[in-house]
Parts: sequence; structure tokens; C-alpha cells
Amino acid sequence: MISKVPAASIPNSPGSYQFKDEHGRIIYVGKAANLRSRIGSYFANPKTLHPRTASMVADADSVEWIVVRNELEALILEFTLVKEHQPRYNIRLRDDKSYPFLAVTVGEQWPRALVTRNRKNKGTRYFGPYVNAWAIRETFDLILRTFPLRTCSDSKFAQHEKLGRPCLLFHIEKCSGPCVGEVSASDYDKHVREFMAFLGGESEEVVQRMQAEMGIASESRDYERAAVLRDRIAAVHKALEKQQMVGERSEDIDLIGVAEDDLEASVQVFHIRKGRVVGRNGFIVDRVEHVTSSGLIDRILEQFYGEEPALGYPKEVLVPTLPDDPAIYEEFLSQRRKSAVQIRVPQRGDKRTLLETVTKNAQTELSRHRMKRSSDHNSRSRALTQLQTLLGLPKAPLRIECYDMAHLHGTDYVGSMVVLEDGLPNKREYRRFKVKTVSGNDDYAAMREVLTRRLTAYVHERDQPVSDRGFSPGKFAYPPQLLLVDGGKGQLSVAVEVLKEFGLEDKIPVASLAKRFEDVYVPGLSNPVEIPRGSDAIFMLQVIRDEAHRFANSFHRQLRGKRMSTSVLDGIPGLGVERRRRLLAECGGITGIKSFNREALRALSWLPDSVADAVFERCHVQVTALS
Repeated sequence: MISKVPAASIPNSPGSYQFKDEHGRIIYVGKAANLRSRIGSYFANPKTLHPRTASMVADADSVEWIVVRNELEALILEFTLVKEHQPRYNIRLRDDKSYPFLAVTVGEQWPRALVTRNRKNKGTRYFGPYVNAWAIRETFDLILRTFPLRTCSDSKFAQHEKLGRPCLLFHIEKCSGPCVGEVSASDYDKHVREFMAFLGGESEEVVQRMQAEMGIASESRDYERAAVLRDRIAAVHKALEKQQMVGERSEDIDLIGVAEDDLEASVQVFHIRKGRVVGRNGFIVDRVEHVTSSGLIDRILEQFYGEEPALGYPKEVLVPTLPDDPAIYEEFLSQRRKSAVQIRVPQRGDKRTLLETVTKNAQTELSRHRMKRSSDHNSRSRALTQLQTLLGLPKAPLRIECYDMAHLHGTDYVGSMVVLEDGLPNKREYRRFKVKTVSGNDDYAAMREVLTRRLTAYVHERDQPVSDRGFSPGKFAYPPQLLLVDGGKGQLSVAVEVLKEFGLEDKIPVASLAKRFEDVYVPGLSNPVEIPRGSDAIFMLQVIRDEAHRFANSFHRQLRGKRMSTSVLDGIPGLGVERRRRLLAECGGITGIKSFNREALRALSWLPDSVADAVFERCHVQVTALS
């Protein structure tokens, strides 16, 4: 573990600092406006540090720093060092999938256009990435009819150049035939420039130039040339229909949507150029570093824009939360774009709606990422084996039950039980409970009631004679091989006490999973069990905990909505649907009815006196109870 560094030896200057392990490897890189203040904060009492920060400091053997002139240089240096060393405790963006790009090999004599997933070739201009390979290939086919670049490999090009005759693509007008001299170098370069301008979002300018050329060809009676240009313009318009128009034609915007939890985050970046969505990037972030939502935006901006994106730098970046120091990042991006860049959070209007759409995409991708892991048989097997080992279970927990509570200020208290069997949710086994004996806000008492009811049912069915059980097992016939409660040590203590009351403490293993930091507690240990970050085991626990939380909340909303939709007028004899509707309309709703006295209600000629009296009594009782 690193020894405390004397504060006097650390400069009061901006810079980057690096924590290293005992082998001299960089395990964390940070930046600071004041190195002394920032580095000194790591040497506080470990109990006051965030667990991830404390873990990094415990693994560190030394700390070094590099002084720079200002915060912007510190930011650039931090990005460079993270990219070079890839420290284990720094957040890094990793592609959640391989997206296709459209590329042009501008470094060749006769540039080639192609669809590729590789972005590492020098001398190549990339456009995208795009979401669907099939969609971009269809668009690519349309663009080639307008800008007929070659798409063949270098060996194929050389083969037809030697043969002196073009391939089929030339005859169907998807290639201009540079291999056999059917197009001049200047005309081919023009095709290349317009192809790249179109993909870069300058579609209107390209169409206008082509329309002007078509007019000139028509005036000079070169009708064949005019017809070719007409067909090419039609192909461009068809391709443009596949690019969604979402903004003004002058807008170059990147929208960053984030969906996050304590372990991971999903990042989606949509690129709008000239008002059209022309590309998208997606990343999954492993939150090995403790950062706030603003700090996460810092890391995304640093890493995504540290190297120029395929579509260049935008004029505006829309984010869900501003970075910790927006001015530094705006200067960082403005230097790279060579013109002003604004970073902001849209508050209303179309841009707010667009950002919400991008955020929904991020949420969907995070769910898809989780489902992909949970549906993998090998991953589930590893998770169950890891849980058995780490929690000291007698066997792999093929049936896991997780319990959670939900309420609103102590009202509509409900509990949920969700079940994983062989690592997969078994929704037929889910159960929900209305908490009946708890008044006020008492999660421990509510958890005790739910577990008691569940285990009472299990013991009752277990102790029944076989002849009395029938052909199908009851709702609680099977005991869990791991009973998991959502919460910390308090919820764990309740679960242990309930198991002891039924004599099941040695038969049903129990653990609790805290809502933050995924701390897992088991009986007999004061500290949480260390479950490796990123492991299949922690992922499985997180999935069942989130599912229990979702199931409890959905039941709670259902009960609360039902209660709130029940009127004080329900159940009054003689007050049917039509009379109630008319009463509410003439009195101005429930509040108006409560302001009417008995005589005023009896004065309604269409309302019988007995019904008017019943309405008054009901509302009078309600007002008295509430006053």
C-alpha cells in the first residue's frame, strides 16, 4: 500500500497524476487544477473513501505527477496517458458491438468505396458508423448509381486493367470503369469528392450542382447526358429518404445518451450533420472508477473526442448532464474543430425530445447487454459455480429467490418474490404480497411478514402426508437453494431470524445484496463478500435484484392507482353511474359536493332525498376523518 506523500512536496499547479503498483505499472491516471489538493484527498481515512477509490489506493505503491501550464493541457495529457497505458482503474469506452462504416480509400490513385467494420487503415476516409449493415448496403447501392466509384479489390482492378475490359459493374452503371480508361482522372476525382460530400451531410449542395449540370446539358441539347443526371438525382433523393431529417439543415450536432447503474453504463452517440442522422456509436462502460454522472460525461467526452471521430467534430454537443467543468471541454473541442463548440443540456423543444430518444436507445442497449449475458448457458453456469464458491454454499444455487419491498410513505406496502431457476427468470414462480400487519415505514417488519408467510406455506406443504398433496405441487412447495434479500445487514438479520424460527437456518442459505456498490453480506461475516467486478456472479445477482425491484414497484403502482381511482361516492345505494356523473358535473367534482349542505343536495330535483342524505353522510364522514 502507498505511503502518504508529504503535502509540501506536491506542487500547487495543474497537471496529471499517475498511481502505480509495485511493478511500476500505471493503474490510475487523473488530472487536477491543483495537484496538491487533489492528490492529498486520496490519503484520507480509507473508511471515508468510496470503496472503489479505497481499493485503488490499497493497490497503489507510488504516485507520480506531471506539471503542465493549464487545465486544458492536463486534460489532453490525461487522455494521452490513459490511451497509452489503459490503467485498470480508469473508465474506458468499449464498443458494445461492431458497427459498419462506409469508407473511401483516398490515398490510392483510383479511390475505392467499400462497407467495412475496420477503422484502422491509413489513407482511408470513414463515414458512419451506421446501425444496420443491410440498410447501409442498400443506401450504398443507390449512391453508387449516382457516384460510380470502383468497389473492387486491388487485385481485381489489376486483373481487369490487364485484360482491357471492365467487369459487370461497369455495364450496369455502378462503376465508371477507371480500370480501362472509361473515365478521366479529373472526372473520377469529382465523383470521389461528391460521394464524400454526400456522406458528410452536404446532400443539398450536391443535388443543386447536379441539377445545374442537368440544366446546362439540356440547354445544349445533350439529352443523353441530361437523362443520366436526371436518373442520378432520382437515386440521390431515394437515398436521402433513408436518412432521417431531424433538424435544421445548418445543424451539426452530436447527442449523447447515457443509461447507467452502479456497475456499468451504456452510451449512445447519435451524429446529426446538416440536419440528418448520418451515424451512431454505442459503447458499454465498466464503472471501475468512482465517478458521478457529471464525471462520467467527462470521461465520455475525453475518450470519444480525444481522436477525431469519423464524422468530425460537431458545432454542438447535447448531453444529459453537464461535465464538471464545461468551459474546459468546450475549449478542448473548439481547438480540435478550429471553431466554437457548445456543450449544453437541452431543456425543452425538439432537441430535448431527440436527446430523450437517444437516452432510450442507451437504456435498450444496456438491457440487451444484460440479456445477452443472461441468455448465455456457459455464462450462467459460471455464475452459479462462482456463487457456490464465493458464498460457501453446499451446492450450486439452481433456484434463487429474491425479496424486495415497495411502499409510499408507509402506504400500499407490498413485497415481491422473484425466482431464478438455472440462472433464468421463471415468471410463473413469481409471487407478490400485500403487507397486512405493518403500519408506517418499517422495511424490516414488512420483510419479516413476507418471509414468514412464504416459509409458513413451504413448511405446511412439506409436512403434509404425500397422499394429501395431490398431483400438482403447491405455490411454495420448493425451497430456495439461495434466499436473497434486497438490502444490507439489517435485512439479512431479519431473514436469519425468520429462518431460525422455522428451524431452516441450516437448510436454506441466505444472503443480502445492498442497493449500492453490489455489496453481498452473508451470516457470520461483518464485511461484505468480495465478488469480482465484471464477474458472471455479480451480474446474475444484479439481474435478480433489479427484477425483484421492478416486480415490487409494478405491484405497488397497481395498488396505489386502484386505491386513488376509488371515489368517495362508490357504494352509495341508489347512486348509479348516470346519477354520479350528473352529480359530479353539476356540483363541480368531489370538492364541490363536499361544500354542499344537506338542503342543497336535497334541492336537486332529480336526486331522491334518501340518496342525497346518503351522499351528505358519506362526504361528511370523509371530511371529519380528514380534518
